[in-house]
Amino acid sequence: MEAVILILALLVVVFMALGVYAAVKVVGAAKRGVDRTITQARRTVEDTTLRAKSYGQVGVGGELAQLRLSLRTSMRATQEALQSGVAEDASLSESLGLFQRLGVHGHELDADLKRLEREPDKATVASLLPGLKERTERITHAAESLRWAARDRARQFAEDDLAALNVQIDVEAGALRHWTTEEPSPEPGRPAGRVQEPPVGDPAHRVQEPPAGGQAGDEGTPQAITAPDPRLRTGYPWQKTARPETTN
Repeated sequence: MEAVILILALLVVVFMALGVYAAVKVVGAAKRGVDRTITQARRTVEDTTLRAKSYGQVGVGGELAQLRLSLRTSMRATQEALQSGVAEDASLSESLGLFQRLGVHGHELDADLKRLEREPDKATVASLLPGLKERTERITHAAESLRWAARDRARQFAEDDLAALNVQIDVEAGALRHWTTEEPSPEPGRPAGRVQEPPVGDPAHRVQEPPAGGQAGDEGTPQAITAPDPRLRTGYPWQKTARPETTN
């Protein structure tokens, strides 16, 4: 009885632990989902604000917003391309590592540009713009190189797979149409797979009619369909001459 109670107590403890673990997992997943939603919403709002500034604001502020928008768009597109491709191509993990190192410089540049947007000394900011543009172009060019290289690699793999698939389909289609393949002709000039018919003028091709009132011969002996004319009958070397009938 004590063993049964002990087993039941252990089962209760196990179920409680599993319940707590599942609850923690659910709460963590929900929290990550909320954080991801908030991050995406904040990013969307910030991108919309930068796009409005780059088109509606002139001067230093508009140029800084345009640089930030270009940097963020290029980095985000490259990150999505690499993260989606590394699941199918493990060799992109090294490219993803290089992009993460590039992302450190991108975040630093974005922070500098954001800080300069609030800088009241516009003349100093204007003097820094050429260096900021060059720095932005270098980072975006590196990101675009990784992105397009990954896309070209995926496209080449798709083309190679399609070419191999076309070859397999051609082989399978030929196997399904096996009756269309011609067999080798046993005689020169004779089409394969066809029975050669005798010429129309060949005597073997003529159809002979059975004689009227004719009797069938012995079983197993081929009989002539047309009765031969004794006057036109020609003998064959292997046939014996008929003996004359003797009279008593």
